[in-house]
Amino acid sequence: MAKAFGIITSSVDQKVEGLQEYRPIGAISFMGRYRVIDFPISNLSNSGIINIQVYISSKPRSLAAHIGTGRHYNINSKRGRIQLLFPTEQKLNAVYNTNINALYENMDYIKMQHQEYVVIVPSCMIFTQDLNELLQDHAASGADITVLYHKVTDAKEGYSTCNEIALDGNRVKSITPFLEDTETENISMETYVMKKDLLLKLIADAKATSSMYTLANIINAETDKLDIRAVEHKGVFAPLTSLDSYYKASMAMLDKACAADLFSPDWPIYTRTSDSAPTRYLAGSCVKNSYISNGAVIEGTVENSIIARGVKIGKGAVVKNSIVMAYDTVGEGAVLDGQVVDKYATIRPGTKVVAPAGQVGYVRHSDVL
Repeated sequence: MAKAFGIITSSVDQKVEGLQEYRPIGAISFMGRYRVIDFPISNLSNSGIINIQVYISSKPRSLAAHIGTGRHYNINSKRGRIQLLFPTEQKLNAVYNTNINALYENMDYIKMQHQEYVVIVPSCMIFTQDLNELLQDHAASGADITVLYHKVTDAKEGYSTCNEIALDGNRVKSITPFLEDTETENISMETYVMKKDLLLKLIADAKATSSMYTLANIINAETDKLDIRAVEHKGVFAPLTSLDSYYKASMAMLDKACAADLFSPDWPIYTRTSDSAPTRYLAGSCVKNSYISNGAVIEGTVENSIIARGVKIGKGAVVKNSIVMAYDTVGEGAVLDGQVVDKYATIRPGTKVVAPAGQVGYVRHSDVL
């Protein structure tokens, strides 16, 4: 049976406006309880891949605090571990902050891994996948690289910074930036399986070719030399490429069928637990089609929204179609509609914050409105 270690990459191409000013995408809250990084780590852990390297390009504090020792991901520290790896220095020009550069600066840690194969997954995409099955199929196929992709029929909505894959059967012809010119497209999930030695060669070749090269760039350059095959992913797939795509991915979870697809009892999504009192629903409160985390106090109305831990919603307040993050306060009689409210924000009594139709509003971390 093939054995692999895991690498979770970061990308400067994905920008979740506002939220990313305070943390990397992997540390962004999802569904009021999870962080985005919980999904790739849980996929690896559930697949039996328990030696994991997490590459963090910037603002590491919140992500490092959340991951900690990694024990809450069902990883026994005697047999596996999670390493947090950082660039040796922050580049002045963002074009140099590529995943290849991060891998290159930490090549010694890659070389020290004793597993023959490596499974690479991104920190900016939400999905579930049995990566051990992908690994074993790859090893049996004799291919040089296996790439995971998702076929979408709404490619112009939320995939602008993703790569598209051109296929000939299951063979990859190219991996190139998506030009937003079609609705149906094979979107790369930035998930690769290959031998460790091949990865090391690709990193070296990429650095010798261009300092701007990403892993996708160097793989695309080798499509005529290597046997690169693609496997289609089925199920929920949500790349976080903007504030709008983050909002839509979150709101989609209010559909029970969609949530059940992502959160399966047979494939747990692990996260750091936060013990607190259950949410209190006081007299006059009304909650419809929403997710409410523990520790909240609800006196007002909540509809079609996601409420994180420790949120207080005052008497007569109305929260609709919004994501309210941890420890926010919505004062009496205030109105929120179509908003993403970052942590520790305060909406004063009587304040109305309503986004224009078809748009998403953002309230900054620790802000007072």
